[in-house]
Amino acid sequence: MAEPGSATRSRSAVVTARAAASFEPVGRSVATARAFVRDTLQGWGFADIVDDAVVLTSELVTNAVIHAGTRADVLCLRAPEGVRVEVADHYPEREVPLHRPDRHFANLDQEGGRGLMLCAALATRWGVEYEPASKHVWFQLDLPARPVGTRSAGPVVPDELLPAADARVRVAVLQIDGEGLISAWNEDAEHVFGYPAEKVTGRPLAEFAAWPHTPGTGTGIAEALRLSRWEGSYGLRGADGRVIPVYASHLRVRDTEGAPSTVCLLVHDSERAVLQTPARTPAPDPNQLSEPRASDPFEVFIGSPAPDDLDGLLQRTVERARDMLDADAAFLLLATDDETELEVRATTGLPSTRQRFARVPVEAGASRYGSARMPAVHDDLTAVPGAVPLLTGTGMRSVVTVPLKVEGRLTGSLGVAAETPGRYSNEEALSLQFAADRIALAVESARLGELERLRRGSLSFLVEASDLLAGTLDRDQTLALMAQMTVPTLATWCAVYTIADPASDPYLAYVLHEDEELIDGLKALLTRIPPPEPGSDQAVRPWTAPAEAAHRAALQSSMRTVGLGSPSDFTAGIGTTLATAAAVGGETVVLPLMARNRVIGLLTLGKPAEEHFRQEILELAEDLSRRAALALDNARLYSERMAISRSLQRSLLPPSQPAIPGMEVEVIYRAAGEGNEVGGDFYDVFPIRDGAYGFAIGDVCGTGPEAAAVTGLARHALRLLAKEGYSGPAVLERLNAAILDEGARSRFLTLLYGELSPQEDGGAALKLVCAGHPLPLRLRPDGQVEPAAEPQPLLGVMEELELYEQSLTLDPGDVLLCVTDGVTERREGTRMLGDDGLTDVLTTCTGLTAGAVAARVLRAVERFAAEPASDDMAILAFRVPEPRQGD
Repeated sequence: MAEPGSATRSRSAVVTARAAASFEPVGRSVATARAFVRDTLQGWGFADIVDDAVVLTSELVTNAVIHAGTRADVLCLRAPEGVRVEVADHYPEREVPLHRPDRHFANLDQEGGRGLMLCAALATRWGVEYEPASKHVWFQLDLPARPVGTRSAGPVVPDELLPAADARVRVAVLQIDGEGLISAWNEDAEHVFGYPAEKVTGRPLAEFAAWPHTPGTGTGIAEALRLSRWEGSYGLRGADGRVIPVYASHLRVRDTEGAPSTVCLLVHDSERAVLQTPARTPAPDPNQLSEPRASDPFEVFIGSPAPDDLDGLLQRTVERARDMLDADAAFLLLATDDETELEVRATTGLPSTRQRFARVPVEAGASRYGSARMPAVHDDLTAVPGAVPLLTGTGMRSVVTVPLKVEGRLTGSLGVAAETPGRYSNEEALSLQFAADRIALAVESARLGELERLRRGSLSFLVEASDLLAGTLDRDQTLALMAQMTVPTLATWCAVYTIADPASDPYLAYVLHEDEELIDGLKALLTRIPPPEPGSDQAVRPWTAPAEAAHRAALQSSMRTVGLGSPSDFTAGIGTTLATAAAVGGETVVLPLMARNRVIGLLTLGKPAEEHFRQEILELAEDLSRRAALALDNARLYSERMAISRSLQRSLLPPSQPAIPGMEVEVIYRAAGEGNEVGGDFYDVFPIRDGAYGFAIGDVCGTGPEAAAVTGLARHALRLLAKEGYSGPAVLERLNAAILDEGARSRFLTLLYGELSPQEDGGAALKLVCAGHPLPLRLRPDGQVEPAAEPQPLLGVMEELELYEQSLTLDPGDVLLCVTDGVTERREGTRMLGDDGLTDVLTTCTGLTAGAVAARVLRAVERFAAEPASDDMAILAFRVPEPRQGD
């Protein structure tokens, strides 16, 4: 069966590569399958479709290993036009949810059925095939059309339309070896970035690169260096610490010995035309007469070929706008979806690192000149301070701004500025508005494309984040995962505060920075300042305290170095202080971690000096914070439950073991299950009166609080009744009545109770009552093993019990072994240790101390089966020492 409208399964005639893997029906297989598909497609250079493939694979493998409960087989096939992924399970009875009027397709809020819906939404083609023993769901993702570099010649154009460049164009040439380390660095690279070759050779390129970490919008630097060819924009940190925007062209080569390396050509981003590959155009048909084509106003303004990415298009726009009006600076802002704010996306002639992604309001004043929705000309900004917030403190005096609109909706604002007043008039505003109208649609189209890629990347990111957070109930590990998922993907640094209760102040629980050397300084800085206020809403809030504190600390350190401050003003060194100040000097935001209608913590995200968050990243951070808050609260509840459980478990065991004169006593207790569930087996050894000691070992039916209640009742009642002078049968009969009085909360109980009295001749007198419990075994010095008591009815079942007491004497060298059924019922498949197996183990223990006997029994039980024990175990051993020769 294939998708409606697809008669046959679409396969490429040429398969250039394939990769396959199988995943067992366990929860962690979903994450492993995602990693397999991601690594495979990244290795093939298919970064553009990785996120869609990962999301689809995640849903289909989840259907196979979680819902169908079978092994999932994943096959990736590479073809010239794209990639096809097949997911096969072994549950062919499941039907395909057909789209009929009386049957609705799956929706996103349901647990099942999303896989095929996502295939229909994201895949180029998809289908389902049934075989006798399996079912195959496949989808195909085609590669997007992209320009391919070819040899070409452009037309003759007027000089004023040629790309602008410095008088001396410098092309930095870098060579990166197979491990990502810089192996060559030419003279132009030294001039552009300020580093001599000996300072950078042998260091990783990633150490200097300011690579964008926005999920889903680009390839990482490590992946880009492995591709055969790559071209695009990023930044490199110069020797003065500033990020220098560059346009790069990478080519993967191999030397004569076959070792791969990457040659990188880099120029200033404003000179990208030097390296940018022109778009491939179809060759003209000589059989057709060419007709003159009208000039496209967009191409006339932007130039041909136009950049095929949003950032490149915006940067080209501001450069052309600046050149068109002979300005000193230009800027372009894009409107948020609600049209209330504008976000800086491209600038030239301004400190772009400081302004990128900064947000300003659309309505900055009451007059029409204070609104970005209308063209505006300002002759002198000093006369109207704050009229254009972006230009505050830049030295610009005159400015003209025009709106970008699509179908009447504000999508952005384009402006140019000059350092001299009175530079622009309405004529320049009309020219700029004409240019803005030509590019508005192209910009909006590119913006929507970027948002779609970001949305798909965000979906993939949240799927993996949810999977990781759901995989642990450890509080500290959850805190670490929260920070590691945000740095560096969403922010440069992160701090997590926890709030124990509404009356408590936030506590700094975890700090992480992408540069590990700055973590200690950042943590020290955050410790010295008051934590952010928790707040009562879930909105993202700015927090300026870290940047202000870092600025003050840096200023004090600088003053101290020139002799103007006290050495006690600040304890850290000037280098550390300035580095920390730069690390936290940008935008810092606080997101409340709210779970179950209570703020349980705060997630703080920060950028380095003068950098800002983009709105889409903040929205993604909000989604992550909601998931992280629930995971953190679940971990807290689990930790509290485990603490209560362990405390209760300890209270149900005797506080100490008394020393019995003339006897060796050993106890081993092993509680089964994670967290040591309360209830189950118990033991006790306690003094009754001078020369007499009581002991008990029992097993309550079940686990949990109900079993724990019976355990506590039994242990305390035994001690109280025995010390009141009651005999063994009387003690157990009264305990039986007390258990039955619990009504529906009662549990039946097996119990071995005894009284032990050491004798002057070296032996010990015993009185035993075995109420439904595994019989105690007596080991004699000659290796003979025999039961030391007879079975009698268990407790908590019948109201009337007739129990009796059995007496015996332990001679020197004798051992009395008492165990719970967790020992005798130890299983391996259909085999069980049983009473006979325990007897055989005890036979080998002649001459051993009580401690050695208990240890050998425990070792035999553990070795009987490979799997961990599923039941509690208690082992109680008594031994009468043999007199030493000469005594």
